Amino acid sequence: MESLTSDILKGFIDLELDEFTTEELRKKHGIASDSSVFYNTLRRMVLDKKLKKVGRGTYRKIKPVHPVKVFGRVRKPPIKVHFPRCRDSEEELSFAKDIIFREGDLILLSGQSNKGKTALCMNFCAANIASHPVLMGNEYTTIDNEPSPRFLSRMDSMDWVEWSNGDGEDSFTLLPVREDYAEHIVRDKLNIIDWINLDASVLYGISSVMEGIKREVGKGVAVITIQKKEGESSGRGGQFTKDFADCELLLDQYGHNEILLTIGKVKESKGHVSGRMFAYLIMDGVKIINFREVVKCPTCRGQGQNRGGQCEFCEGLGKVDKGNF
Repeated sequence: MESLTSDILKGFIDLELDEFTTEELRKKHGIASDSSVFYNTLRRMVLDKKLKKVGRGTYRKIKPVHPVKVFGRVRKPPIKVHFPRCRDSEEELSFAKDIIFREGDLILLSGQSNKGKTALCMNFCAANIASHPVLMGNEYTTIDNEPSPRFLSRMDSMDWVEWSNGDGEDSFTLLPVREDYAEHIVRDKLNIIDWINLDASVLYGISSVMEGIKREVGKGVAVITIQKKEGESSGRGGQFTKDFADCELLLDQYGHNEILLTIGKVKESKGHVSGRMFAYLIMDGVKIINFREVVKCPTCRGQGQNRGGQCEFCEGLGKVDKGNF
């Protein structure tokens, strides 16, 4: 064997896995345990930030990072994400115009069970049908990878949408995916995932799931839904759910049969939107009607109780329509 040099050793290391041990490296290439070239080269590669020592005799390769040029770059304008429309006014949900979206953004819907997450997702799909969106998750297909009967029924109720093109082909893509979502993201498209289910013991993992989705969506946008407890300010996974969300919408029950939508985290907007609340009714499982902004009741300050009894002004809801005063 030719004499070991620093360049030869670096070539050996290039062929190794990202993490390797010195013992295995020496045995593989017949390198003496007292080789000064071997240890001096490893030491120099650590100082040069080519390797990192992660344990006794164990090293990990450091991926090269190159400076990113900033000056002279073309500024990309915001992109348009079409929000659902209120069916009785035919207007887009009013707060949508105040939120700025960029390529690769993630919209997070955190809602109580049976509180309109799927209705919003299907309306997002309908509003963006011209760009051929992608649907996946637990709500749309059976275990036999067929469209679920409930999904088909909701489609039928959305009679304002052309679900297929003139050739009889679907105007959207339905994927029977219930896990490993990032692996199935269709790049540069609107991807809607309804809903993401994680084991209770690893709810903190929602952050890495969301990060993976954002990495794969490219120039597109992702809309994902997760479950939320009543009154909580975030979905299952707590603060971790907010790490990679660019727009967060929280869904709760309002009164007997309406939905309360609260805007949570918003990364970029034209004005103040976080904390604003809206109420609406869902008809036929998918139709949004009577959409309006609500605010905390000025009489009971949002408590629903006043002078030991139910607040008469808000009827115990703790909120009133903004236009009422």
